[in-house]
Amino acid sequence: MTFPSRSTVPRASSRPSWADVAVAAAVLVGMYLLLRVGEEATVSFDPAHVTKVDTSPAELPYYAARSLLRMFAALAVSVTFAVGCAYAAAHSRRLERVLIPALDILQSVPVLGFLTVAVAGFVSLFPGSTPALECASIFAIFTSQAWNMAFGFYHSLITLPRELDEVSRSFRFTRWMRFWKVELPAGAIGLVWNGMMSFGGGWFFLVASEAISVSGHKHALPGVGSFAGTAIADGDLGKVGWAVVTMAVMVVGVNFFFWRPLTAWTERFKNEQSGAADVQRSLVLDVVRRSSWPALLGRLLRPIAELLGRAGRVLGVDDRPLTARRRRGRAVDLVLGVVAGGLLAWGLADLLGYLRHRTGLGVLGEPFLLGLATLARVLVLVAVAMLVWVPVGVRIGFSPRLARIAQPVVQVLASFPANFLFPLATWLFLRTGVSLNVGGMLLMALGAQWYILFNTIAGASAIPTDLREAMDDLGVRGPQRWRRLIIPGVFPYCVTGAITASGGAWNASIVSETVTFGGTTLSADGLGAYISRATAEGDHPRLIAGVAVMAVYVVGLNRLLWRRLHRLARTRYSL
Repeated sequence: MTFPSRSTVPRASSRPSWADVAVAAAVLVGMYLLLRVGEEATVSFDPAHVTKVDTSPAELPYYAARSLLRMFAALAVSVTFAVGCAYAAAHSRRLERVLIPALDILQSVPVLGFLTVAVAGFVSLFPGSTPALECASIFAIFTSQAWNMAFGFYHSLITLPRELDEVSRSFRFTRWMRFWKVELPAGAIGLVWNGMMSFGGGWFFLVASEAISVSGHKHALPGVGSFAGTAIADGDLGKVGWAVVTMAVMVVGVNFFFWRPLTAWTERFKNEQSGAADVQRSLVLDVVRRSSWPALLGRLLRPIAELLGRAGRVLGVDDRPLTARRRRGRAVDLVLGVVAGGLLAWGLADLLGYLRHRTGLGVLGEPFLLGLATLARVLVLVAVAMLVWVPVGVRIGFSPRLARIAQPVVQVLASFPANFLFPLATWLFLRTGVSLNVGGMLLMALGAQWYILFNTIAGASAIPTDLREAMDDLGVRGPQRWRRLIIPGVFPYCVTGAITASGGAWNASIVSETVTFGGTTLSADGLGAYISRATAEGDHPRLIAGVAVMAVYVVGLNRLLWRRLHRLARTRYSL
């Protein structure tokens, strides 16, 4: 791995004072805004009354701050969950058999399904308090962010470069040192780019996550999503336009102050022998590096790091290769299999009993048939997205200069909620006579195709510069370059992107197969529209049946197709 040169990171003595002042001012302003916005989230609410947001454009700055607070809170929880879950699955064959299928199922459950359960749980913990609604909203956003990062980091752990694995075992690193010094840096590029994509997924479902239903009454939390949802319901195109502008400003601002510095900083974790001549740069990162605050923070955190290092010795030394298949105790596996199978059978029997008692098992027939239509849309969408975005992602990932230009553009496009475009889409489909059975696929693509693009960019960025320069020196161009370098480098990332894009497309079908603007509603034939109607009507048996059928489709597709490709990526296509 390469690290910044002396010219990149100035010495503390040469750092000008204006950088210290700028960083300190930014931290103080951020803390003030956090306290100012956070105190408004602790008021109480009356579950018996419907609450709506004020759609005055003057309220948008405050709404933007509230939405950003929820998004970053959900991101923090998502990163913690993703790293912990991926680490457990990569280091334990038994946990891998449970966690990876569980992630498959969870990523297929619509945000609306999570929101229904989350509201009931948090309202019981904080009755009559706004923190209950805030926690439910953050949890809903978390469910749209976590799975992509978990799959991406899991992939980076199971494809750890052999030389890094050997260094870790040769120096007898503790498990904590191996994670902190080897595994986390090796997966940093993919984790940041997947985090960027997951953040965009949170924007996509912002409208749904900020509209909470309690005891049959709607409560709209202050935020850009609820502002846009109210404006769309009222058919007010002018206010929808204000929401669009606000969203674009937020996305560009978050990219400039947060994601671009992170992507530029993770360049140091490339696994290469020589540094690239052209690297990503960030004005914010340059200012932070010129400041003395990072060094001071490092000195303050050093005792904590030493304490974690000493605590890591308790975990012991992991001197076995990560990718080696460990000998499993058959008796333990048998017991775990019986317990897991028993719990699964019990849950399935309880679900079928509930449906048989309420509506009869025939309720499963309609969603299964409608699921075939949605399945066809998902497969076509993923195939077309791979053909379109993989070459684009490779081009961006290979060029730091192009990445600086394309990153904010891609971020805006990926983070832009399709719900904001529904008024225009409804008008366009009505004017052109395009059926939503076809047009809905375009709306689904707005929430799914970016997983493929971002993972491809991460894969191309992680290809060592010295390998690319060797290909240039040997004159390897065209199809041979793709076959020898690019495909082995990006194929595992593309498979991860395809898995999460498939799950994202199923999830996006909930809001893409039924579009409403004012008094006009267009609906497509598909499982997403079925679940959307059941949610709107409060028909819990049909909602449960639709969510269960969607989970079956997603898990079946992953097992029959995506997991086979994932195994191929692990065993054959890797650098």
